[in-house]
Amino acid sequence: MLLRLRLLLASLGGGALLLLLLCLGAQNLDQRASVNLGLGRTRELPTGFLVGVALVIGVISGGSTTALLLPGRDLD
Repeated sequence: MLLRLRLLLASLGGGALLLLLLCLGAQNLDQRASVNLGLGRTRELPTGFLVGVALVIGVISGGSTTALLLPGRDLD
């Protein structure tokens, strides 16, 4: 249980750190695009920021999946 919690916290912390660095680095990018969400469109955001957010979501979801699918100990 403790290992699962550590993996989950490490993936969330790493994702938050990557998102912070991404926000700092993506302030002065020139190419901007918007994403069509079906019901509407987002504001125009830098392309590198959109790709970076996808990477951060992948890091967080991959770490969370690993923590949840980690085999448990048998108590038999």
